[in-house]
Amino acid sequence: MSHATISRRTALIGSTAIGLGTAAGIRIPASEARAPIAKDQAPYFYRFMVGQFQATVVSDGPLPLGEPSATMKGQTKEELAKALADNFLPTDQLILEQNALVLNTGNKLVLFDTGMGTAKAFGPTTGRLLKRLEEGKIPPAAIDDIICSHGHIDHIGGLADDKGKRYFPNATVWITKADYDFWTDESKLSGDLKLFIQHARQNLLPYKDRIKWIEDGKDVVPGVQAIVSPGHTVGHSIFIIKSGDKTLAVTADTTHHQIILTEKPRTEFSYDTDPKQAVASRLRVFDMVASQKIPLLAYHFPWPGYGYLGKQPDGYRYYPTPMEIVTIPPKS
Repeated sequence: MSHATISRRTALIGSTAIGLGTAAGIRIPASEARAPIAKDQAPYFYRFMVGQFQATVVSDGPLPLGEPSATMKGQTKEELAKALADNFLPTDQLILEQNALVLNTGNKLVLFDTGMGTAKAFGPTTGRLLKRLEEGKIPPAAIDDIICSHGHIDHIGGLADDKGKRYFPNATVWITKADYDFWTDESKLSGDLKLFIQHARQNLLPYKDRIKWIEDGKDVVPGVQAIVSPGHTVGHSIFIIKSGDKTLAVTADTTHHQIILTEKPRTEFSYDTDPKQAVASRLRVFDMVASQKIPLLAYHFPWPGYGYLGKQPDGYRYYPTPMEIVTIPPKS
């Protein structure tokens, strides 16, 4: 009898014994028989360096938009479905991220955008910013400045609770005056934008004595330059972070989707205040970051939204930067 035959027979007998273990009175410890299914994921924050500045991305949670053709205009339902399927994404649901950036410059702790807060207009998966800051050991009271790229509900919604109490008691809030005036305008409460206006007022008005205006081309805080890129809203802005010889573009809502609005950037988005102007701003920003090879942080791209854009014949392609959990020392 060969060794191989003995091994196979022994294995067969062993597996049979395990299968009949209960009937034969053989008790196998649960720890050896199975492992419990874990219910928790890893903490929802990620850190990397921009020169001497430390960037921490925290998520407010996924934001589902529903059927793609409801928000993406200029492509047919079939074209949208094919683009998503070709990239192994669901064809019946657009799911965006909310990648809020905390920048530690050494002198200031700066938060870019704040998520949905108490608003549940897009379901129960949002409103997680404070928990993620806690996981990243960033106390809200330590935030010096909050830079709001624009006044939409998913960017200013996490400033205050539903009673108007400020979550960030020591922060100065930055936003363009155009967006502040538009989204806190009480006369719009009776129109289609009612929900957005309500939440802008709930979150921005508690800071009215601590608000400063973003100006095009000027630094908001040292090392962070604002570039007003209107269209998505009247005062939508992106930000260029520079430290030493490193640069990062915080592109906010220049684009919402890593495939649909990036590979075909002339596609319009239904939440844009001026879709044509938004497309023009998108093309201008895309050309800048692609031609200069500037890394970007996109608010709604898949977690953590950090990568590059490369020029393609009819559009652009997003190249996510691999997450670096263990720092690899440079080659000597």
